[in-house]
Formats: sequence, C-alpha cells, structure tokens
Amino acid sequence: MIKDIDDSKAPLLDHLVELRSRLIRSVVAILVLFVACFFVAEDIYVFLVQPLADVFEREGARLIYTDLTEVFFTYVKVAMFAALFIGFPYVAAQLWLFIAPGLYRNEKGAFLPFLVLTPILFFTGGALVYYVIFPMAWAFFLSFETLGGDSTLPIQLEAKVAEYLSLVMKLIFAFGLSFELPLLLTLMARVGLTSSKGLADKRKYSIVLAFVAAAILTPPDPISQISLAVPIILLYEISIIAGPEGRLAEALGRRSARLAMRCIAATGAPSREPRQAVSMGLYHCSLV
Repeated sequence: MIKDIDDSKAPLLDHLVELRSRLIRSVVAILVLFVACFFVAEDIYVFLVQPLADVFEREGARLIYTDLTEVFFTYVKVAMFAALFIGFPYVAAQLWLFIAPGLYRNEKGAFLPFLVLTPILFFTGGALVYYVIFPMAWAFFLSFETLGGDSTLPIQLEAKVAEYLSLVMKLIFAFGLSFELPLLLTLMARVGLTSSKGLADKRKYSIVLAFVAAAILTPPDPISQISLAVPIILLYEISIIAGPEGRLAEALGRRSARLAMRCIAATGAPSREPRQAVSMGLYHCSLV
C-alpha cells in the first residue's frame, strides 16, 4: 500500500507554501479574466438580455436605471460573473494539483472523473436555464402587460438593469448547482456518508425538498419551479443508480465477477472463497 502513495512527503510548511501558490495563481487568473471580461461586459450583458428581448412584442421596450452608478456596477458584476464562470475549470485544476499528491492511485482514479464532470454539469445547467427556462418564464411574466384603454392606464414592464442581472445570475447559479447533485451524492456514497439504499428510502422527502428549493430559487411561476424541480428529482434518481450500491454498480460487479471466473478457468488457478476467487481472477487477467 505504501507504494501506491506518491513519493512526495513534504513537511507542513511546504504544503502551506504550495497552497498559497495555488491560491495566488487562481486569484491572478480570475483577475485577468475579470479585466478582459470588463471590456466586453456590455456585449455579455446584451447576451444575457437577449431572451427578454426576443419575447417583447411591443415597440419601445427598454431597460432602465435609476441610479447614476447602477449601469457601471452592473457591468462590474457582469465581468466578475463571467470571470468566475470561465475561470472555474482552471481553479478546479489548481485544486486537483494541490490534493493529488496526497491521494492513493485508486483514489485519484475515483476523484478525477468528478473533477472533470463538475464544470460540464454546471455549464449544462446554465445552458438549460438560458435556452429553455428564460424564454418560457419571461413570456409568462410579460403576459401580464396591458395596453390600457380610454379609462384605464397601460401596465407595461420597465425592468431595471441591476435587478434583471441579479435575477439572471440567481437562476443560472441555481440550475448550475442543482446539476451538481449526482456528483455530490455519489461522492458521499463512495466515502460512506450515504448509500444508494439510503437515498432510495428518502426518495419521498427528496421530492418535497426539490419543489421547496425550486420555489425559493426560481421566480413565482409554475413553469420555472417545475422546470427546476423535475431535473433535481431526475438527477437524484441518477445518483441512486450510480452509487456504489446502485444497480449500475451491481451490474458492473456481476460483470467483473464473471470475467474473473473465466480468467480463473483459463489460467487454472485454484478454487478459493468467492471474494478471493474474484480477486485472484482479476489479478490473473491483469497479467495477461
């Protein structure tokens, strides 16, 4: 087992120095991205506003600001939001480079897929809310506009620049983080904090919590809430299947056992207890 550990046995001070170096690199990368994104912040904001512009049916629709500094600080937030969104893979890579030397080889093989899938699932959640949820939600809210008449005043949307950005960022992060659920639960199952059976037993509570979270994180319309709650529930089911005790793990275990027994038969290894036989069979297969 000692051979499975990397030769790096640096003292605590060296680990702290390396941690500081990784943090500095991450902060510098975020700052560089922030400066770069600030110069195109207006274009990024236009991209974020495009779903709302597409569903406006009346002429003269606009966004307003009521504070002299509102637009400037909104662009600052846009630049920081984009820098964090784009720089997340680099920050995650720095985290991996720091903790990888302290892991066993099998732990590296188990943890690395989670690191790769984390930004992919987060971007998938953000893309879902931008291309699917935003058009439906904005169309729902704009349906309350009225043109007015001889004795009534029109009711028209005059959205503020900062408030629109806050809502968009909130929804993007909510959907992005919700798509990390299967990774979190699967990782918890691998370290023994939970199990597929435990998750399955608590399914009814998870459904209730999914709709509660959707009601808190999304606008108060049923389309947005259902659109977030349903993916959370589906991702929860994926976590049950993908866990160490889930059906996927059972299927892979049976396949490994059959392969091991074939290797035992092919190599003429002596018969042993079931677990020992599987281990010995896989060992013989690795030598082939």
